[in-house]
Amino acid sequence: MAQARLVEPDLDFIREVKKAGGSSLKNCYQCATCATVCNLTPADKPFPRKEMLMAGWGQADQLINDPDVWLCYQCNDCSTYCPRDARPGDVLAAIRSYTYKHYSFPKFMGKALATPMALPALLGIPTLILLACIFLFAPEAADGSFLFMAAGQPIDFNLFLPHSSVDALFVLGNIMVFLFAAIGFSRYWKGLQQAGGNVQMSFISGMIAAIKEVISHSRFRECGANHPRSIGHMLLLYGFVGAMITTGCVFFFVFIPHYLSLLGLEQFHAFFDLPIDLPHPVKFLGGLSGLALVVGGILLIYRRWTSRDEVGANGYTDYLFLYMLFFTGLTGMFSWLTRLTGIPMLAYVNYFVHLLCVYFLLWYMPYSKFAHMFYRSLALVHARQTKRI
Repeated sequence: MAQARLVEPDLDFIREVKKAGGSSLKNCYQCATCATVCNLTPADKPFPRKEMLMAGWGQADQLINDPDVWLCYQCNDCSTYCPRDARPGDVLAAIRSYTYKHYSFPKFMGKALATPMALPALLGIPTLILLACIFLFAPEAADGSFLFMAAGQPIDFNLFLPHSSVDALFVLGNIMVFLFAAIGFSRYWKGLQQAGGNVQMSFISGMIAAIKEVISHSRFRECGANHPRSIGHMLLLYGFVGAMITTGCVFFFVFIPHYLSLLGLEQFHAFFDLPIDLPHPVKFLGGLSGLALVVGGILLIYRRWTSRDEVGANGYTDYLFLYMLFFTGLTGMFSWLTRLTGIPMLAYVNYFVHLLCVYFLLWYMPYSKFAHMFYRSLALVHARQTKRI
């Protein structure tokens, strides 16, 4: 005889899911159309039907540790064919957004990134820090004014926001952020292990398989109704990775030798000089990466505005991350182009906005949709280990 189980709904969780984009949750009447039409769901215990059932009953503890939530790529086939317009794809996206907040450390930051009213304060923090760097470290002319404002002075971003202060913010800020992120990611991994499953593969093997999947987007490209989204998504991914490699090249081949030289190790010298212009290979990589971010961002933003119902995932956190990533690429490209115009203040203001976007993305990574690449990767590792996929 089946054993009775007392179900205690988490009403706060249901409200949070509805607020994050899953407002249609209660429309579901468990017809299983969503699991039937999904090209990605396993034959055994298919999603998203069971996730819709658990979400409707407010089973937060089960859902935040459910790897199947992350095996969904928001292709929205399920929402397209749902006879009740329950939009399972949007509900799963809202559950993922809830997961960022649940595992975030400190927890108030997860709530802040999910709250539109907190955006001015979140933007204000890096703005004030960057302004402080200008006032404290920007070189001064003989009359006490800023050197970058002097008439006839060539455009030099190092005079406006000294590279040493930008590097310090980048390194120290990222160390702190990734330490906080590691706490949340480790908690999530423990949750995945507690969720069960027969582990048949090592973590390293699972990670290699997950990385291959992320790079190739092979499962993402199996989506039907929203297949074009995978193209824009890949452009954003490759553009961001290329931009990070470009930044790393400049840091390791220019700034690190420079700082070592200042410490008395004169044998170290920069491999190339700043500013970098074409036809330098690093500039090619940076330019192509920025172009990929801009084009990928335009594709995804255009589809969201013209096909909202088809695309789905229209929550605040989805739009915030997409726009910030797009403006990071756009202002990065303009930083080079505006420098070539010879109009100092245009170049400096654009450069300031670019750094603001960069630090917003990186410093708030564990609490925004940016973190989905790590949560999804861990879920993919677990799914490979347990032969779920």
